[in-house]
Amino acid sequence: MLSVLRDAGWPIWPLLATSVLCLALIIERLFSLRRSQVAPAGLTTQVLDMVRNRQDSPEAIARLERNSPLGRVLAEVLRQRHLPRDEMRGAVEDTGRAVAHELNRYIGAIGTIAVVAPLLGLFGTVVGMIDIFGSYSPTGGDPAQLAHGISVALYNTGFGILIAIPAMIFHRYLRGRVDEYMHQLENAASRTARILTAPGRRRGEEEEPLFGTRAAALQDPLA
Repeated sequence: MLSVLRDAGWPIWPLLATSVLCLALIIERLFSLRRSQVAPAGLTTQVLDMVRNRQDSPEAIARLERNSPLGRVLAEVLRQRHLPRDEMRGAVEDTGRAVAHELNRYIGAIGTIAVVAPLLGLFGTVVGMIDIFGSYSPTGGDPAQLAHGISVALYNTGFGILIAIPAMIFHRYLRGRVDEYMHQLENAASRTARILTAPGRRRGEEEEPLFGTRAAALQDPLA
């Protein structure tokens, strides 16, 4: 491994740092986006039972908010359930956008690494080509410098691609997981609000989701 790093030249070090950063971000997101961390099973039912049993005190709602992103959304539904439907939807949408921003944290950085890594590899290729041309002189070429230039060019190109492929795969995977979670949170919030506000809703009133995919659709050039 040390010989590879030596043959790849100094341009390999930015790529190596990029790969370590990318790996750390992927591990952090995989850990943070576990289902038990984002949308614990049975939480919606527990919240409805809590309301039926009149245990929805401010302290209980505060604990629910700290439970998970799903708990944060449901806590907002409980706090705003006495407001008119439009006002409640606006408040829950704001919470949904905040949750979406939190869940998408670092995913954009992984996508950026997927784009930048091949460019860093290309930069290493250019450095290697400069070494290759520098090996030629009117009296003949330097075989050692020529070989070193080729090594720099090829190693950096290959390493840049090697970083970009898994970074792109995990970027797409994590984006899909966040979209799935946001859909689940939307359904849970709408179901909870529908049950809690059913007695006061006018017959035939159109049911609208409390927050839609716009809460999760943060701008991403790779999306």
